[in-house]
Formats: sequence, C-alpha cells, structure tokens
Amino acid sequence: MLILLIVLLVLWLIVAIVGFAVDGLMWIAIVGIVLFVGTAVVGFVRRRQLRR
Repeated sequence: MLILLIVLLVLWLIVAIVGFAVDGLMWIAIVGIVLFVGTAVVGFVRRRQLRR
C-alpha cells in the first residue's frame, strides 16, 4: 500500500510540473495538485487508522 501511495504521489507531481511547463495546460497542473493533496490526505488517514 505504501509503494502505491508513493507512486501515485510522484505521478501527480509529474503531472503538475508538466501542466505548469506547457503553456495552455494550466488546468492539468491544477488537477495534478488537487490529486496530489487528495492522495496525501488519504494516505495519512489510512496509515493513522492502521496504527490503532
């Protein structure tokens, strides 16, 4: 599960960087940032629940 979380975070980061780098694809950058934050939150919550 942790490997999947890390892979998704890296993927969303790459998507956000490409969105900022390519002119006219700012919406891809925004989607990448939203998915990055969402994945990080879900991963944090699930790891916290597993500790209990």
